[in-house]
Amino acid sequence: MSTEPPTDGIVTLRPWRPADAQVIVECVDGDPEITRWLDRVPQPYTLDDSEAYIGGLGEQSFAITDASTGRVLGSIGVTLNETGDVGEVGYWLRADARGNGITTRALALVSAWGIERDGVERLQLRADIENTASRRVAEKAGFAFEGVLRNAYWNPRLERRVSWAIYSLLPGELA
Repeated sequence: MSTEPPTDGIVTLRPWRPADAQVIVECVDGDPEITRWLDRVPQPYTLDDSEAYIGGLGEQSFAITDASTGRVLGSIGVTLNETGDVGEVGYWLRADARGNGITTRALALVSAWGIERDGVERLQLRADIENTASRRVAEKAGFAFEGVLRNAYWNPRLERRVSWAIYSLLPGELA
């Protein structure tokens, strides 16, 4: 199996580097969409937060980069369960890179990486049912909509309980 970073020629995924800390802050701090949907991402977002994220918080995360320039566009990560056969995917993209299919490409790449390289038997992701953009990414990347976990989580930033749309991808479903 190749140890080269996953790429499709448009997007490349690579491990985060300590030198990326400031660019993460620039991407995340104060972004209204990240603030709205990812309530566990601190706001304001500081250099200390960024360095802790790069240091690893229990997930294998990658910088989503422009394959031709290397510019950091966002982040995508997979958190594996205790036995390593089920992974949950999470992602964010900087504001000026949204709407161009970048996240869908990154999700396809990380899905192939998780299933082919690590032998994951199920990838899943969840999104607030009102987060249309994130749900569209999952669907375009081939994830199957499984249902809704109703009233599953209190989001303090939204000051309401949210229902999560649940999606999954199995090995035989890779595009």
